[in-house]
Amino acid sequence: MRIAVGSDHGGFPLKATIVDELRRLGHEVIDKGAFDESPSDYPDFAEAVGLCIIVGEAERGIVLCGSGVGASVAASKLPGIRAAVCHDTYSAHQGVEHDDMNVLTLGARIIGPELAIELVRAFAGARFSGEPRHQRRLDKVNAIEARYARDREDVNG
Repeated sequence: MRIAVGSDHGGFPLKATIVDELRRLGHEVIDKGAFDESPSDYPDFAEAVGLCIIVGEAERGIVLCGSGVGASVAASKLPGIRAAVCHDTYSAHQGVEHDDMNVLTLGARIIGPELAIELVRAFAGARFSGEPRHQRRLDKVNAIEARYARDREDVNG
């Protein structure tokens, strides 16, 4: 699977561990930065990773920042991106299996490298179930996104 990875300066110390583990698992990694620990802004990397998914360059993404929260908020603003901060393995795989989550966000100041590796394995190894109840809920989420995207166009003109 192709997985885009991005981080701001807060997530940068954990990014190499994530990239190495993804490659070890046989995934192709698209590195969207940051490429050093210089101060940077998580929305830039959340957008870059999300765009990779939107245009089909990657199937999934991982974005790191200090807490994971800002990256999750920013990535979820892009159409078709379902991002969540997960700091436990159940959420990391269940988010994919039940909610078709396509971006995992992590807080490098919250978790350590061993837990990060477990989360990446759970996320990358999970598949959307497609069960009727999960598909019905995903369809409703997509309908909400479409409805409000349309309303913004009407308002903005």
